[in-house]
Amino acid sequence: MKMSVRAAFLVSTALLLGGCKVSSEIGKPCTLVRKALPEENSPTKTMPVLESEVANRQDFISFGSVECEDLICVRDQDYPRARTEDGAVNPTAPAMGYCSKPCIDGASSDACEVKDTSDVNPDLPGRMTCRSLLLDEDTLDALRSADEDFYRRTFGENNSPFFCAGNISAQGG
Repeated sequence: MKMSVRAAFLVSTALLLGGCKVSSEIGKPCTLVRKALPEENSPTKTMPVLESEVANRQDFISFGSVECEDLICVRDQDYPRARTEDGAVNPTAPAMGYCSKPCIDGASSDACEVKDTSDVNPDLPGRMTCRSLLLDEDTLDALRSADEDFYRRTFGENNSPFFCAGNISAQGG
């Protein structure tokens, strides 16, 4: 009896896991966030980054976005900005990006594949790749060695500069 219960459990688990489609939030829209200042009294300890706080054509990475399974929201320099009716950048709008995750440089192209394209910016799935969004690894190591508390407050537990993000165009701006 004991063996048959265990066998049934293992078979059920294998069937359930084998039939489940692994979903990913990579590419889904998210709000870029920053750590809230004490005087902002944010219950989530974060505040949205505003469009006025992001320079034009700048890569931006945000740790702590609850909209993303890995809590990482990025915006590459080619991601569209919030605009007013007259086409100008809306400085008071929350800056948006897309969910990302850490990756390993040189990983296979499907490591950053956008699996569910609903609600995803149409040009993003074809641009996704694993690339450096932070300082290089040597600089990150030096910062961590110099002041680990500062490093953890700034970069969290992240130890790599590589994240899933859209390849950027060659145009200047």
